[in-house]
Amino acid sequence: MNFKTEQEEFWAGKFGDNYIGRNSGKELLASNLNFFSGILKKVTNISSCLEFGANIGMNLKALNLLFPNMKLHAIEINTEATKKLKENLPDAEVHKKSIIDFIPPNKVDLVLIKGVLIHINPSYLKKVYENLYNASAKYILLCEYYNRTPTTIDYRGFEDKLFKRDFCGELMDQYVDLQLLDYGFSYHRDKNFPQDDISWFLLEKVSI
Repeated sequence: MNFKTEQEEFWAGKFGDNYIGRNSGKELLASNLNFFSGILKKVTNISSCLEFGANIGMNLKALNLLFPNMKLHAIEINTEATKKLKENLPDAEVHKKSIIDFIPPNKVDLVLIKGVLIHINPSYLKKVYENLYNASAKYILLCEYYNRTPTTIDYRGFEDKLFKRDFCGELMDQYVDLQLLDYGFSYHRDKNFPQDDISWFLLEKVSI
């Protein structure tokens, strides 16, 4: 696989392999169930979901429990993560690909991206926004670190691997038919269902 950015190589390689062990477990699944059940109360008639950067499928496993009949689709760049993703969700349609290069073959009701936009090279964000938008028939759920202005911070001792900004605002500016349906924040010190200080934004496509 040929990559356009150093960030893609980073996640496709050994660091991405090691990340798998930090992104699993019953506690994470429980937190994800609480997280998504609260967010998705306002959506209607969702029968399909595509996750950009699904890793081993912990988000999709939670969604599968909440929506047992939902058709699941996933994009993942790391080979080892893709193998485990297929084991965890054998009925899901899995694409081993960079989300920068991904061309959605079909639209789904819900497009999800969680903790992934923060690791995309900023020069390619507009392309990823385009892919998210084109894949969605109804809803887009962004769950990322938020900052009003773009900033880069150290990530586990690595530079230029984590970027914070207003991803939701940029996506809405790029596509004016996206309406903010709901938003919120999940705190890492929540006693029962912690998340990693994630700001989430639920967007809906509307006719204009």
